[in-house]
Amino acid sequence: MGRKSSKAKEKKQRRLEERAAMAAVCAKVEAANKLQDPLEAFPVFKKYDRNGLNVSIECRRVSGLEPSTLDWAFELTKANMQSLYEQSEWGWKEREKREELRDERAWYLLAREPGAGPVAFSHFRFDVECGDEVLYCYEVQLESRVRRRGLGKFLLQILQLVANSTQMKKVMLTVFKHNHGALQFFREALQFEVDPTSPSVSGCCGDDSSYEILSRSTRFGDPHPGGAPCAGCCH
Repeated sequence: MGRKSSKAKEKKQRRLEERAAMAAVCAKVEAANKLQDPLEAFPVFKKYDRNGLNVSIECRRVSGLEPSTLDWAFELTKANMQSLYEQSEWGWKEREKREELRDERAWYLLAREPGAGPVAFSHFRFDVECGDEVLYCYEVQLESRVRRRGLGKFLLQILQLVANSTQMKKVMLTVFKHNHGALQFFREALQFEVDPTSPSVSGCCGDDSSYEILSRSTRFGDPHPGGAPCAGCCH
């Protein structure tokens, strides 16, 4: 009986430790989501004046955006991504994409020209993935006339900065395998690696999956993550 009781106590202790760890993860995500402006401490990153571009950059919650800005973000995403979605097992679903862009957890980086509308954006969220606190980048979309000038890379560098400043463990994103330019951009220009949760590593969706999940660790994360199973979420 004594041995059995000891094992039960150890199991209970492990459960308590797991709950405490998850509570700490959720607390970091909640703290990040309570920020008014994640870029407030980094004013130098609120402007991009290079390669013939002069844009201001702001970081706002979806609740602080005008409907016209959200409509523009959807139309730009559709123009850039619809054909890529149609080549995947997901297909292009307008209603779902609109809802995703307007989700209450959404944050936006917006790049605007002086006296004009936005020309690029990133939709991201502070969230929990497989028990880790992460910044998940859902979209990085640029109008065609501002591409290949370093702005996309700059927006991703801002996300990495924000992830570090909020103590997230990594920046994550999903990219289609057939989007060869984007895959090369993230892997080579930004040093993202295939995440252990990606289907090609985890085997969760077989070899036919059309996408990879990429990630880049912050100074709070494991630079060489293992393949830990998914567990835990605070929403």
